[in-house]
Amino acid sequence: MATVAPIGRGRIKSLDAILATAEKKSLKRSLGAFQLTLLGIGAVIGTGIFVLTATAAQKAGPGMMISFIIAGFVCAVAALCYSELASMVPVAGSAYTYSYAVMGEVMAWLVGWALILEYALGASAVAVGWSGHIIGLLDSLGLHLPHALTVGPQIQWGFLQGGEIGGLVNLPAVLIVALCTTLLVIGTKESATFNAVLVCIKVAALTLFVAVTLPMVSGHMENFHPFTPRGWGSPLSSSGAGVLGAAASIFFAYVGFDAVSTAAEETKNPQRNVPIGLIGSLAICTIFYLLVAGGAIGAYGAQPLMGPNGLPFTEGSPELYASAACQAANAPLVCSKEALAHILRNVGHPMLGNLLGLAATLALPSVVLLMMYGQTRVFFVMARDGLLPERLSRVHPKFRTPHIVTMVTGVFVAIAAAFLPVGTLADYSNAGTLFAFAAVSLGVMILRRTDPGRARPFRTPALYLVAPASIIGCVVLFLSLNIESKMLFLVWAVIGLIFYFLYGYHHSHVARGVTEVPELDPDAPPSVGIGPLPGAPEPGSPEERA
Repeated sequence: MATVAPIGRGRIKSLDAILATAEKKSLKRSLGAFQLTLLGIGAVIGTGIFVLTATAAQKAGPGMMISFIIAGFVCAVAALCYSELASMVPVAGSAYTYSYAVMGEVMAWLVGWALILEYALGASAVAVGWSGHIIGLLDSLGLHLPHALTVGPQIQWGFLQGGEIGGLVNLPAVLIVALCTTLLVIGTKESATFNAVLVCIKVAALTLFVAVTLPMVSGHMENFHPFTPRGWGSPLSSSGAGVLGAAASIFFAYVGFDAVSTAAEETKNPQRNVPIGLIGSLAICTIFYLLVAGGAIGAYGAQPLMGPNGLPFTEGSPELYASAACQAANAPLVCSKEALAHILRNVGHPMLGNLLGLAATLALPSVVLLMMYGQTRVFFVMARDGLLPERLSRVHPKFRTPHIVTMVTGVFVAIAAAFLPVGTLADYSNAGTLFAFAAVSLGVMILRRTDPGRARPFRTPALYLVAPASIIGCVVLFLSLNIESKMLFLVWAVIGLIFYFLYGYHHSHVARGVTEVPELDPDAPPSVGIGPLPGAPEPGSPEERA
């Protein structure tokens, strides 16, 4: 019977083995700063800006413009830390793999467990956002789905609450998750060209919105007052309201920037081009978001909706949606599940609103697919490390994809999408994401101390200023989430630790002395869903084998 190593330095995954994988799989360095910037813009723009504008407005009113800046800054410093490890360890597993190599198995498990919130609940949030757009589009065409099949029920499980009164299940969200799960199981690969088209659609839709609404701002400056109707918020607040609370929610609008970090292996002169790509894409997206938010506020208004007791409604709550204001034809921005399309329809441009809704309907399913893809690959690596049942890492004999873990992920994502509103899902997802980013930032500083001579294609500039800023920013935003999101994360972490000590602690390959380079496993699933990056060699080509 194999002995089990104690928790401690014996539970560090060999960085040399991981780097050997990267060396074997190294790709042609072909991406420049401009390509990286475009890659980041395409990865970032998604559900957050199309849907969560309404959530941010209910939390902060016009002050949500400051929230976008705060969230963008935290993403920028976290991204710089992320890039150093991504350039050193460009293999499957993301933050989970980095943590395993630097801080050991328990932290790696907690990060991997938190990534379930980031990817799986993130995919659920996007699916619900897509559902809101397809329902709005159908309504504009005179096709009305039964209310009971378009929203989840009112759910009150202790500290969880969401949905709308009278709903049964969000059927469109479940259907899009089922479609994406099927595509991931059969291994259908989107081409890079197709992804580029979707990026253009999203950017064109937002550009259209800005072009239509910004000229209206000068005539409606009163919409910006009061600018912070719910104050700045506090990390100690339980409501998650105010500018900081909105920043914690709108953080979801930036998730995806790590696509630039993980492309470091394919980047020419990464020390120069990675920070340009990261900061450039985040800066452009932040400016874009500010223009969108400014246009939304100036053209239509974004003040929080007050309840009969004189206090603001909780964003996404049944009481908010059931209020008389939200039942009106020209309902306030905070009532809409397709915020930007709703504004265009109500400022005299119904056709443009429908076009924007169509653009979101076409583009958002690819984001669901990519988030579910990321989740299945993290699960796959954890299962191959022995921390999850190895049955999950089995590969389909025909499709060569991890079909079991993909279907498990699909069921989890579909259940969350069926019953919870988008704002709640985004906050839960952000809780896991912020923890993972803080762990990566800590790991960069530790590795600089413990292994200073290791080759680093990209080095985080001013590390001992940037990394602490990242950690502090992540902690402040996490504490600024509402009490439900913070409690869910803590409960989720405790459940994860219980599972780890009951199963992963005893089955861990590292603990049992099983040394391997799992990413070289012939049964490893192929990369599916995102297509090759521009300039990357085709799979199986002489360039890739070289």
